[in-house]
Amino acid sequence: MTHGMVSAAQPEAVEAGLETLKAGGNAVDAAVATALVQTVVDPQMCGIAGFGSLHVYAPQKGLHECLDFHGRAPLAVTPEMWEHLLVGESEDGFGFQLEGRVNEIGYGAITSPMTLRALDEALGRYGTRRIGDLMVPAIHYAEQGFMVRPHVAAYWNQVPTEGRAPHSEFLTAVPATRRIYAKPDGTLRRIGETLRNPDMAATLRLVRERGVAEFYEGSIAARIVADMKAHGGLIGEADLQGARPEVNAPLWGTYRGLDIATNRPPGGGLMLIEMLNILEHFDLAAMGHNSPDYIATVAEAMKIATVDKDTKVGDPRFVAVPLDELTSKAYAAPLAERIRRGEKTSVPRLKAKGKESADTTHVVAVDENGVIATMTHTLGTPSGVVTEGLGFMYNGAMAVFDPRPGRPGSLAPGKSRFSSLAPSILFRDGKPFLALGAPGGTYIAMGILQVILNVVEFGMTASEAVAAPRFNATSDTLDITNRILRATEAELVRRGYPVRRWPMNFHFAGVHAIRMVDGRLDGGADPGRDGMAMAV
Repeated sequence: MTHGMVSAAQPEAVEAGLETLKAGGNAVDAAVATALVQTVVDPQMCGIAGFGSLHVYAPQKGLHECLDFHGRAPLAVTPEMWEHLLVGESEDGFGFQLEGRVNEIGYGAITSPMTLRALDEALGRYGTRRIGDLMVPAIHYAEQGFMVRPHVAAYWNQVPTEGRAPHSEFLTAVPATRRIYAKPDGTLRRIGETLRNPDMAATLRLVRERGVAEFYEGSIAARIVADMKAHGGLIGEADLQGARPEVNAPLWGTYRGLDIATNRPPGGGLMLIEMLNILEHFDLAAMGHNSPDYIATVAEAMKIATVDKDTKVGDPRFVAVPLDELTSKAYAAPLAERIRRGEKTSVPRLKAKGKESADTTHVVAVDENGVIATMTHTLGTPSGVVTEGLGFMYNGAMAVFDPRPGRPGSLAPGKSRFSSLAPSILFRDGKPFLALGAPGGTYIAMGILQVILNVVEFGMTASEAVAAPRFNATSDTLDITNRILRATEAELVRRGYPVRRWPMNFHFAGVHAIRMVDGRLDGGADPGRDGMAMAV
């Protein structure tokens, strides 16, 4: 009998989810077990001091909710505190460059740590297991070590484009961090070598014994606050105590007769619905998959949604987001007509100086009773900070806030930054059809969009859909992966598009998906990561 399926970017984490399903846990239990292992074996993509969004569908309980746990700016921030340090903006809109990189590396980069409390609350609301029991595999990998995989090593050794810190700095800038990730000779571990983190094992074991409150109000919280005070950090006791997720109804849209449920702002689901509303006006299948017409049309929808995100979308607790307008079919119709007339949308950027890194991960789980959990969680970008003796790295999510006051993404105490996280579920005739999500910074919504189109327009399986070549347009430049045909690139250039070919064959988000057809499951794990999709 099939107990369900898990798709995620790390084999160790998938196995933990599968074992949870085999032991009688539901999809939410499996997703949490997977996520906890992810925080250990992919410690710069995510962490217990990160943030994210969980989308749960539990038909037998009549539940369909999003548990949103977006990181919040510390209460100590002020809107204008970094305005004088502004240097530029990343080309894809995923972060601002400041003098001294104070928003990117170090204690000033950290927003409230949300993930651990969110995972615990998810189990209380939707699961059947205790978080302490599900921590056992994560503790094992922290104590005994995990083998460095290709994607982990590639990230550690990546040197981003102009204006961004080499990723090795995240791992070596702080002494406590350097002792975990660097060998005695100062080099980072290579593919196949083992990384052990006994301090993180001790932290997880303490939480297992005493509960999640120990992290937010107990001895661990005291150590966090003391470390922040000692190093000029902005996080305080009130930030930890106020780090609580929010429960929201899904944001709904439709496409070709399918119902789409996704998350609300400050998540990225709104962009997904807006783009699909625009693209519904075109016969994409007739254009042909990844043809010049297809890429140009979809890319223009991406650019339009990006401009709307930059100028109109932020934390709804601080920004009046025109949600009804941006998700309406009436709003999309004239935008589609602009594309049909051949108009090109320009995406304004401030002194663009290159791409921000994309440091996130995802898990999708489905069980035998039809419960679905699709969750994206992340560090945003890693801050590089580890408190001595605690072992985990804090998020670096302050890098995306706009240092200029008076804008949707500007700094404010307790405010969440926009994130492209968009864990989504598609329904056909009221029944779940496709559950998916992705890591990838501003690429997330764009990757999810293309996988949906691959499945709906071109009849691909989940595996085929996540493996197909992708492209991205979150700036005036059209980015393509190396498997997009050069003849197609030449035609796009002829039409006046600046095109940048990337050396990677798999890029622009790392989509993971499970498709449900006639009671059968088929899954896809993005080949650009190291993971797998497997049923048990």
